[in-house]
Amino acid sequence: MEQGRARETAVPPFGSPRVPAQARVEGDPFEAVRGGEARGEHTHSEPPAPQVRRYSVRGQILEALRAALVDGELVPGEVYSAPVLGERFGVSATPVREAMQRLASEGAVEVVPNRGFRVTERGPRELAELAEVRALIEVPVMLRLARSVPAARWAELRPLAEATTRAAAVGDRAGYAESDRAFHRAVLALAGNQQLLAVAEDLHRRSQWPLTAAPVARQGELVADAAEHLALLDALIAQDLTVVQTLVREHFTGSAL
Repeated sequence: MEQGRARETAVPPFGSPRVPAQARVEGDPFEAVRGGEARGEHTHSEPPAPQVRRYSVRGQILEALRAALVDGELVPGEVYSAPVLGERFGVSATPVREAMQRLASEGAVEVVPNRGFRVTERGPRELAELAEVRALIEVPVMLRLARSVPAARWAELRPLAEATTRAAAVGDRAGYAESDRAFHRAVLALAGNQQLLAVAEDLHRRSQWPLTAAPVARQGELVADAAEHLALLDALIAQDLTVVQTLVREHFTGSAL
């Protein structure tokens, strides 16, 4: 890439759009987006609801773009236009632009007037800073929870930890990122602090974006990262505070995503 000038991508490089796991269906997940319902057509048995449908489409595109960010398919430094991405998704530019504006508010992209959105370029220092802040927030909370939450409550989180291992086993980086956030969110939710959850979620999501000119995480790194979730649960159940503190700090500093 030329120094000081980002290239504009005419055709998005990434593959089929993705939707959250809970919304996935057999076949094309954007069938309704491309079909008559997205154009406002309806049957007599189903009255139109264009406002709801538009935001549903935006939500699907937002998740697809987030997955493309994690996978490295949206390249740091590249500029993507809403009309081109909309053509790729089979929708108008409006829901794509709305999704991109959301990503801009999160710091994942920046607006380039009259061109589109440039994917933010990030270096190792920013990732290290995010890891440090996450540790400062989450380690004390987890240690406090380790002293007060009964073992049975921690055991209830095992399916979430196992979901990360399944995603890692097949090299599903976007799926791993989603399940990784779900696990950490469930742990912190036990503190009963909604502001904490919002801040931690934002930091976690930012830490999952790829670095500039860095290879995406290898499957082996994902597997090792996921294994730490199960080890952390075991330590929390045993109320081994020393191991909990060590695992959480290492998990942040050595996270594959």
